[in-house]
Amino acid sequence: MTMLNPGWDNAADILCIRLDYLGDVLMCTPAIRAIRQSRPGRTITLLASGSGAAAVPYIAEIDAVVEYAAPWMKSSNPHQANTELELVQALQSRRFDAAVIFTTYSQSALPAALLCYLAGIPLRLAHCRENPYRILTDWVPDPEPGKEVRHEVRRQLDLAATIGCRTADETLSFKVPESDLTWARRCLAALDIDPLQPWMVVHPGATAPSRRYPAHHWAQVTRELTQTLGYQVVFTGGAGEAMLIDEIRSGMPMMHTLAGELDLGKLGAVISLASVVISNNTGPAHLAAAIGTPLVDLYALTNPQHMPWQARSRVLFHDVPCRFCYKSVCPQGHHACLDKVEPSQVIAAVEELMSGHDRSLLQEFAPNRDFLRSEGVKAASK
Repeated sequence: MTMLNPGWDNAADILCIRLDYLGDVLMCTPAIRAIRQSRPGRTITLLASGSGAAAVPYIAEIDAVVEYAAPWMKSSNPHQANTELELVQALQSRRFDAAVIFTTYSQSALPAALLCYLAGIPLRLAHCRENPYRILTDWVPDPEPGKEVRHEVRRQLDLAATIGCRTADETLSFKVPESDLTWARRCLAALDIDPLQPWMVVHPGATAPSRRYPAHHWAQVTRELTQTLGYQVVFTGGAGEAMLIDEIRSGMPMMHTLAGELDLGKLGAVISLASVVISNNTGPAHLAAAIGTPLVDLYALTNPQHMPWQARSRVLFHDVPCRFCYKSVCPQGHHACLDKVEPSQVIAAVEELMSGHDRSLLQEFAPNRDFLRSEGVKAASK
């Protein structure tokens, strides 16, 4: 490992890189805040995928964004022409003082680091498992997963701390514009949602099939919420999830859907006004954590480090021997880590959050503390 370069103290214009999805960018915002606050006048540009770039207008710590579909990332567009040489030229023209590359431990930082090296960015920081030699100027050997597995937010905060960047505010960053709040209130009124009575945002979709709670369970949960408990329900999702939502709410017209109607600001506004969000482990779950809306997270055990961060939350899963598979499709075919979460457990979690008697994240994982300790997982505080 090389000694960390003292030139970071004078780096004023920094490129931060996170190339996967919305939730991953949100989980980097505490570290980005630490980097920005550590030097007066410092500016931050984010290099991100389209999904991540969409969050930038709502993140105060980021000044500009460059959108890039990296071919080595799952979020890339296979039909997009290679633009790496153009990207290198664009980054070179910006004359950044430094680059910080954020990755999860299952990813390599070296492709992004090589782009920064070719662009002549003089300081380049990242976790890296193998020796990067001159591609990184500041190499932090990656201890994960061999020695420990940290929460994703803690991993990025620790990376920023290696160059002396720390913050007392470790919350996720997302600011809902007042214009979107005004729109959301009008929209909910048009749906006859009574804001003085409890109502839920239900987000049943996820990019990976392995992280989707089964539709028949969702139907039972939402039927109990509306018909037995009298709660109001509003579904959210992309246009491609409209059929899933229609399947879930079939025969229950009192449930409302905004599938395909919300940009990120409007989605954030709707979430901010809800009593509780019920979601798979996907972007809107991290959005709820950033905004501060109580969250029931149907947490597929594909990986351990993306739990809600510093949020009032209940995290529900069924323990399985094949946990932490990192697969987008269940390799066993049984989907048991979510399929065996009973709808009654989801209802109980909602009721606890509504009553204010919800338990902390670590307590929620209490039946499985042994495997959490064995994996070195560090849960976020409540």
